[in-house]
Amino acid sequence: MVASELARRQTQTVTAIRQASHSLTVATQGKGFSEITGALASWLTEIGGTNGLLTVFVRHTSASLTIQENADPNVQRDLLDALEAFAPEGADYAHQEEGPDDMPSHIKAMLTSVSLGIPVVDGKMTLGTWQGVYLIEHRASPHRRTVVLSFIGEARS
Repeated sequence: MVASELARRQTQTVTAIRQASHSLTVATQGKGFSEITGALASWLTEIGGTNGLLTVFVRHTSASLTIQENADPNVQRDLLDALEAFAPEGADYAHQEEGPDDMPSHIKAMLTSVSLGIPVVDGKMTLGTWQGVYLIEHRASPHRRTVVLSFIGEARS
């Protein structure tokens, strides 16, 4: 080992990695988007998360997660319309046991995401200027949805 490599190894800083998790309950009003960006940011502040990865996971098969524009609510309306056109209620689905909105909800959840990975830098999610994190409720009735958060990375002591 040369002296310069030894000196470089001696000056490297070792950072302790921490992991934290939390469950967030989101009360939906039926079909639509519920923004959860603020709740995620608050939790990161609460745990002191500075640099790492935030994983967001919804524990349901008829709801999903997305990162989407948070400036114009018409974007959300258009996205709901597009999902409805792709997986409409009233189609001849084999799975009908839980109502006419259930199978289309499963399809919509499959097309979007049930988990997201969001990098965190300097204590903030690295979302773009017009991006927000949303839970999408695909069922017609209000529900209480569980979103599991996990952070792994550097955290303030």
